[in-house]
Amino acid sequence: MTATNLYSEAERLEQKLEGACLDTRLALQPSVSKVVDRMRQQGMHVPSRLRRLDAALCEDAMEAQFDNLPI
Repeated sequence: MTATNLYSEAERLEQKLEGACLDTRLALQPSVSKVVDRMRQQGMHVPSRLRRLDAALCEDAMEAQFDNLPI
């Protein structure tokens, strides 16, 4: 995937996530992480907003795992 394609994919995902519910955020989290990882692997600059978005989505996914644990 070219740099332009990765940036386009990241922007498309950001638009989908804007104002999205938790279920949508959880569903798109792996795609965002994959794009960020590919950007890093190709030595591309990963914008800070995209790094923050990835971190927030990963945090949401972790919290969602613990919400279903019985007490």
